Amino acid sequence: MKKTFGEYATNNGSIEYSIVGIGEPVLVFHGGHSNCKEEFGYKALLENGFSIITPSRAGYGKTSKEIGDTLSIACDNYAKLLQHLNIEKVHVLAISAGGPTGIIFAEKFPHFTRSLTLQSAVTKEWLTPKDWTYMAASMLFNSRIEKYTWGMISAMSNRFPHLIFKLMFSSFSTLKYKDAKDKINGNDIALTAQMNNRQRSGHGFLIDLSQTMELSVKDLKSINCPTLIMHSKFDSSVSIEHAKLAHENILHSKLCLLDTWGHLIWLGNLSKNTDEIVINFLKENNN
Repeated sequence: MKKTFGEYATNNGSIEYSIVGIGEPVLVFHGGHSNCKEEFGYKALLENGFSIITPSRAGYGKTSKEIGDTLSIACDNYAKLLQHLNIEKVHVLAISAGGPTGIIFAEKFPHFTRSLTLQSAVTKEWLTPKDWTYMAASMLFNSRIEKYTWGMISAMSNRFPHLIFKLMFSSFSTLKYKDAKDKINGNDIALTAQMNNRQRSGHGFLIDLSQTMELSVKDLKSINCPTLIMHSKFDSSVSIEHAKLAHENILHSKLCLLDTWGHLIWLGNLSKNTDEIVINFLKENNN
């Protein structure tokens, strides 16, 4: 199905977005290093009669970094985008580093939000300047360098897809590669290479790292819509503690701990289960 792209100008800059499908709208807040070209999880939504609106979040793609001066300002702008598109209500689906955006949006705009789904999502302070991973990310994925970082990763993924998949595996999974083979699908290597080809960080990833510090337990407690929290038991990118914290503090929430091999819950032999859980939840809350 053809995906259409647009840009919407606000007082803070512009928002790049994509729309695909016809049906009940799902607003996707993509994860880190992504943009409005994201694809993970979309096929099942489209096949089950949902449309998908994906704004490139602040600093990603062609979206202005000023859109995300704070999480609250960012969400104000995404709400304006929905008004511009004449969309009255959406299911919010927030992925990984897009989790804080989804949480604040659902808190600030309950009248726009039918439901909230958190997939492998950050729900509290994540990486801090004291962490080695934070320091490495600041060097490799800052706006001056990230183009070359992703260019190299993409080129290596295309030439040596199996090797790069194995090298990246520990960043996604707490399992050792040899112990996860029964969970890995034959298509996972190719799909990960495709992901690496569309990944870019822009200014967005460093904005993500700073914005997680804006989240509080109070924000989680303020969410009143039906909420589905999905997280792999073996996620090494975002600790399972993020999912547990959200479940403990979001009143109408359901926690689904998945047996998928890691952070990319749309991949692996159990990915159909991931799709079924999401679709059933959205249909149950399609009022």
